[in-house]
Amino acid sequence: MKTIVKLLVIMSMFVESALAEAQQPKKVPRIGYLNPGSSPSRPDPRIEAFQLGLRELGYVEGKDIVIERRYAEARLDRLREMARDLVHLKVDVIFAVGTPSVEAAKDATQTIPIVISSGDPVGSGHVASLARPGGKITGLTNLTPELAGKRLELLKETVPKLSRVAVLWNPDSPASALRMREAEVAARSLHLELHSAEARSPNDLESAFSAMKRERAGALITLRGPLIVNQLNRIVDLAANRRLPAMYDDRSNVQAGGLMSYGANQADLDRRAAIYVDKIFKGAKPADLPVEQPTKFELVINLKTAKQIGLTIPPNVLARADKVIK
Repeated sequence: MKTIVKLLVIMSMFVESALAEAQQPKKVPRIGYLNPGSSPSRPDPRIEAFQLGLRELGYVEGKDIVIERRYAEARLDRLREMARDLVHLKVDVIFAVGTPSVEAAKDATQTIPIVISSGDPVGSGHVASLARPGGKITGLTNLTPELAGKRLELLKETVPKLSRVAVLWNPDSPASALRMREAEVAARSLHLELHSAEARSPNDLESAFSAMKRERAGALITLRGPLIVNQLNRIVDLAANRRLPAMYDDRSNVQAGGLMSYGANQADLDRRAAIYVDKIFKGAKPADLPVEQPTKFELVINLKTAKQIGLTIPPNVLARADKVIK
């Protein structure tokens, strides 16, 4: 009889413990998302790709995770405040896209893991090395600086008599400065002369394009940054109106009417960022997760734009395109 009573007591305690545990609200992980160049009122392909990656791993937003979104709309002075806000909300991880976002997140917290999708984390000083990040930051690099030479090479093949190329960039951006130096090295090897067309704000774009005309630039490349992303349609229109062949680093520019782009498949990188977030949720430390380099690159050409500016794309370039917009 005593044995039965003991068993009943133990079973009762077990049931009470299970009920108490079931009544405890499940902690839903919170992800902070920091984007320097987009706007909450516009579609954001970067977070859409990230959400796709999360869904592939079984996360449903609003049920398994919460994403706190912050958009600086190319006003980089707002990024630090936004990063501090995410820290105040006690997010479990920050997904920072673009070098300015990484800088802001890095300065805002010493403890919260940061997953990145940006240009050159080693050259920017965000990680010790790709193989051993060594701190709270890890993620993916799109290797933009290393691709400057390939973009110039494709542009020269597309415009065979090309000798002078304008570079539209923001000199106040550390990441763009790294890309500019890489472009200068590549230009020398291709016997091209670069013209620096600086734009620190949207108000500088008209004067930058006027300077390109004065300098007799035969083509244009852009160095991606928040200003370039946020003023995408305007830049595409300015280049088309001046019949200036332009090479971009992301297919979104070409879909908006730009001539051509070559670069890492950004959607694939942003989708794979979800894998890092998942590993961190499961206890991995950023310092132990190597920064991943892109494996997918794409050349996109807009034939409609080529016709509009009076340019014939050489067959050897067209044959290498991953996507042709007609």
